[in-house]
Amino acid sequence: MTFTVTADGPLEPGRTLARYHLWGEDPATPVGTNSVCRVLRAADRLHAYEVTWHGGPDHTRLEVAVPGADGDDILSAVRREVSQLFGLDADLPGFYAIAKADPGLRDLVGPLYGLRPSLSPSPLEMLVGSVCAQQVNLTFAFTTRARLVRRYGRPVSLNGRTLYAFPDAAALARARISTLRRMQLSGRKAEYIVGIARAIAQGGVDLGALAACDNEEAIARLTTLRGLGRWSAEWFLARGLGRGDVCPAGDLAVRKAFARYYNRGRPLSDAAIRRRARRWGAYQNLAVHYLLAGLRLERATGGGT
Repeated sequence: MTFTVTADGPLEPGRTLARYHLWGEDPATPVGTNSVCRVLRAADRLHAYEVTWHGGPDHTRLEVAVPGADGDDILSAVRREVSQLFGLDADLPGFYAIAKADPGLRDLVGPLYGLRPSLSPSPLEMLVGSVCAQQVNLTFAFTTRARLVRRYGRPVSLNGRTLYAFPDAAALARARISTLRRMQLSGRKAEYIVGIARAIAQGGVDLGALAACDNEEAIARLTTLRGLGRWSAEWFLARGLGRGDVCPAGDLAVRKAFARYYNRGRPLSDAAIRRRARRWGAYQNLAVHYLLAGLRLERATGGGT
């Protein structure tokens, strides 16, 4: 079965999905020239689907194909996941209105036009990715995460290609620390991943309930899990729940972006970054993503300071 999705406002899929391939392959979200594939986990069944896109940023059409889908509930679940992947709930027109008056953002709207923050389709997937990225470069983080997905995820064939469903909590809860260590995860990271998965699988934490919590309450609940600090919790709010009023000020890349665009390359304290970010209100998440993408663009083109 197939259906079409359009965005309310501009959408540039290549920029929006860049974080799934910039630092390495994501076996759970392989991105092509104008397509992306995923596996939806619905109860005990897996449904692979492909999204292809057509048209320019102001007229992008997402064509979604779900082979073998046998009910409206599956199509609705895929539609929700596609909306998350492409950040379709983001208010880009509203953000651009404030960005054009901001000294750091105004020159980024043009080159990054249509970029939307992509949300993680699965809370567990977001948390495992955060743990893998702690205190290492993103290329290495992607490498270890990809190994984990291939080892514990379920392979699914789609149009002659193999992709993987991201492992569920039960599979990771059974993982051996020694096996994760052989994937080059540190001992502590291995323990964190297994511990988080066990907490979810055994009902010790309800990640779905976090959507009803305010930011500070959600952060407090997340940081009870070993291995998750405020940095990981704030990225979960931003990229897991899509909260607009979040700025992960403790993130090293975020700190570099604020130094570059707002302090002539000099570091700012977390408190100063948060004060600056609060000016954007509900657009903090979008602003942070544009600043980070702006840094990457400068490095790619040899610009900046």
